[in-house]
Amino acid sequence: MIMPESIYSLKIFQGIERDTVDKIIKNCDERKFVDGEMILVEWEASNGEWYIIKSWRVSIRIKGTHIAELWAWDIFWEIALLNEEARTASVVVTWDLEVIILTIDNLIDMINNGENSINKTIMHRIEENLERA
Repeated sequence: MIMPESIYSLKIFQGIERDTVDKIIKNCDERKFVDGEMILVEWEASNGEWYIIKSWRVSIRIKGTHIAELWAWDIFWEIALLNEEARTASVVVTWDLEVIILTIDNLIDMINNGENSINKTIMHRIEENLERA
C-alpha cells in the first residue's frame, strides 16, 4: 500500500522516520464498516485500538450530538494505545468505511519479532506525541 503524504504528518507519527511509519502500517489490520454502524460507543471500555480512516467518513458524537466529522487519512482513538479509560464519545459510520487498525499488541509483536526500527524509543515518541495532542 502506498501511503498518502498526509499520513506522515499525523501527530502520532511526527518525528518518526517514514520507513518506520510504513512498517507500522504494513503490520496493521484493515477492517470495513457499513453506513450507520457504530464503531465505538461512548462510555464503553476501550478496546485498545486506534483507527486511521482509509476511505469515507465517520461522525463523532457526544451524548448523541454530532460534534465532528472525520475523513480519509484522519486518525481517531489513538489514546487507546496508552490507556484503558472508557470512550469519551461515540463513532458512527456515515458512509461505508475502510480503516487501518493498530493495537498496542501490534506494536509489541513487531518489537518482539525483531522489527529493529520499531522499538521502545518509537513507543516513547508516540506517547509524547499523544500527550501533546
